[in-house]
Amino acid sequence: MATGTLISVQEYLSTAYSPDCDYVDGEVVERNLGEKDHSKSQGRLFAFLFERRRQWGIHVYPEQRVQVMPTRFRVPDICVIAGPEPDEQIFTSPPFICIEILSSADRWSQVQEKINDYLSFGVRYVWVIDPWLRKAFANTSGSMHEVPELRTEDPEIIVPLAAILEE
Repeated sequence: MATGTLISVQEYLSTAYSPDCDYVDGEVVERNLGEKDHSKSQGRLFAFLFERRRQWGIHVYPEQRVQVMPTRFRVPDICVIAGPEPDEQIFTSPPFICIEILSSADRWSQVQEKINDYLSFGVRYVWVIDPWLRKAFANTSGSMHEVPELRTEDPEIIVPLAAILEE
């Protein structure tokens, strides 16, 4: 939900938000968080990726600011960098994977806007996880499909849904 007041990029970057917010063309946009199913899924997925980071040559960050356009900052639930660790505090190069975990208040149109931002920015894989329906969706270069497991190529990463959507 937007605050309705336009602010500058500099003001956004110098203000602390708890939880952190997206910034879209002058508006601060709250992220839907704070539900147990969201939190459990995010924690399990982060732990799964983090435990395998050396094997896959990745770096894993929860709720990391990513500048996808000059006036757009997104804060994915988890982002993954393949290769060397970035030096910057706010990422200005596309992560390898951006992951959004749905909350009950999320509207698909808002999630799709985030997906579009990530893909337009050059993110190779965008994963969306719905902990209530126990489904996952993979988005790559404009195509979205439901998947039985989350996977990438180069590096090959495979995440079985059971690892993050345990009962």
